[in-house]
Amino acid sequence: MHIQDQLTNTIGAILQKLYGDSVPTAQISRTKKEFEGDYTLVVFPYLKYSQKKNPEHVAQEIAEMLLQESGLVKSYNVVKGFLNLSLTDEAFIQETNHISSSDNYGHKTETEKSPLVMVEYSSPNTNKPLHLGHIRNNLLGYSLCKILSANGNRVVKTNIVNDRGIHICKSMLAWKLWGNGETPEQSGLKGDHLIGKYYVLFNTKLKEETNTLPENERTPENIDNLPLMQQAREMLRKWEAGDKETLELWGMMNQWVYDGFDVTYKRLGVDFDKIYYESDTYLVGKEEVLRGLDEGIFCRHEDGSVWADLTDKGLDQKILLRADGTSVYMTQDIGTAKMRFNDFSIDKMIYVVGNEQNYHFQVLSLLLDALGFKFGKDLVHFSYGMVELPEGKMKSREGTVVDADDLMDEVIQTAYNTSKELGKVKELTEEEALEVARKVGLGALKYFLLKVDPRKTLLYDTNESIDFNGNTGPFLQYTYARIRSIVRNAEAQGIDFKGVYTKADSEYELSDKEKTLVLRLAQYPEIVDAAGKELSPALIANFTYDLAREYNQFYHDHSILNAPNEEVKRLRVKLSYITSETLRRALDLLGIEVPEKM
Repeated sequence: MHIQDQLTNTIGAILQKLYGDSVPTAQISRTKKEFEGDYTLVVFPYLKYSQKKNPEHVAQEIAEMLLQESGLVKSYNVVKGFLNLSLTDEAFIQETNHISSSDNYGHKTETEKSPLVMVEYSSPNTNKPLHLGHIRNNLLGYSLCKILSANGNRVVKTNIVNDRGIHICKSMLAWKLWGNGETPEQSGLKGDHLIGKYYVLFNTKLKEETNTLPENERTPENIDNLPLMQQAREMLRKWEAGDKETLELWGMMNQWVYDGFDVTYKRLGVDFDKIYYESDTYLVGKEEVLRGLDEGIFCRHEDGSVWADLTDKGLDQKILLRADGTSVYMTQDIGTAKMRFNDFSIDKMIYVVGNEQNYHFQVLSLLLDALGFKFGKDLVHFSYGMVELPEGKMKSREGTVVDADDLMDEVIQTAYNTSKELGKVKELTEEEALEVARKVGLGALKYFLLKVDPRKTLLYDTNESIDFNGNTGPFLQYTYARIRSIVRNAEAQGIDFKGVYTKADSEYELSDKEKTLVLRLAQYPEIVDAAGKELSPALIANFTYDLAREYNQFYHDHSILNAPNEEVKRLRVKLSYITSETLRRALDLLGIEVPEKM
């Protein structure tokens, strides 16, 4: 059993002996760095059960019984109402053995009765390639799925592809007008890059038309009535009417984009269990909107558009169907939600979407509830901050985005160059060095984007992410590779570090660095649990950094393979091994691969 659990149970039993069965459950936490001790019990909740004894007396009373009845505690100190407990070496050894013997330490196993959580992430538009903002979205969503699974949940990874609408028609129209039949094969471009080129071209041409208007007439309404926009809207109407030529063009161009997306997803290391398409879900959404109109939930304006009046909720009116009958994002999301809950017995639905859409999901929840869907109120919007560059916000319409494929090329090349400069790949073949560069480059990118509180806006810097020192992915990967080298050497020497270690084997007293490392390792299950409850990959990322840093301090102060005797060597190799396994397991929750050599 986990040492913290044992200590909690023992203290709980002592509290009942001292103060009766009605005493609150014992809760302990790591002792703050400025105080001596390993774990701390706050005694204030027990004062009223102690016949009005003062806090110091209650703390001492509990501690003295702990010393008598448990072999876990060797000493204590009391600071007002805080009982700080220092553990015996046997307790640390016991915890080390517990971690070593666990097949999947810190992670829970799902069962048929585990809650089913669906996580939506990515949600790309088929008018442009994935960019840096999409990368943060995909990495957050994929990591959340891994963390939720590690907490024993059944998880469905899902994606909604926005494959229809006015933005898609803009790319289609530009290709039709100026594409001259260009294909990905002819151009040498990935399909999503080719379509993105025409989306930018459309907006460039629209800007040219806009500039023909007097400056005081460049209003959204007037721009919407320009010839190019009118052509795009006509194409959308034809698409929704089932026009054969329009649908064929749409199908061909979307397939180019899907093929491109698949390459990017695979390289990034993310995947999905179920993909929905707006071209399917918007029809279900329209049916629900029209049902809501018939039932008086929504209203129709004079121009024929359909709206939801949310002013009684402190919000405004929200359009659901345009005057020409075409749908909007909200229509699609209503349909998608209905289809998902019909397809799966979902206990929780989580949308990984940027904070620019906070209002959208607030409204979606209210509309689904108004339509009578019991899951409406319980939808979770995982709202995260945008990614910005030193030069400012990215704009897809102007082509000023950081393309996902280009960014992955850049971080891998930077990792390769940096590794060569530092001499970290001199013992590897070129093929091995390139594979290490792939893992390190992508690991650097993923860690940089995931270590920050997801709610915060992030300023991305490639060179900062690739640094081999500090709170970076390469630092963690290098720590892992260093430990794996020690473990391989220990195995070559025939050291049995996986067997049970007992204090009776040696009179050696554990050092503070060894104890600190064990306590950090013991924290892992608690961190995984908290990351699942708070939906925060950043908690996992920051734990891995703390663990790697404390291991490196232990490594700096202690000889491992040249330890003073064989039993101490066994213990230190065991500590190294379980640290590497915990690092690997934690980084996997972030979608980060670890190289065995580096």
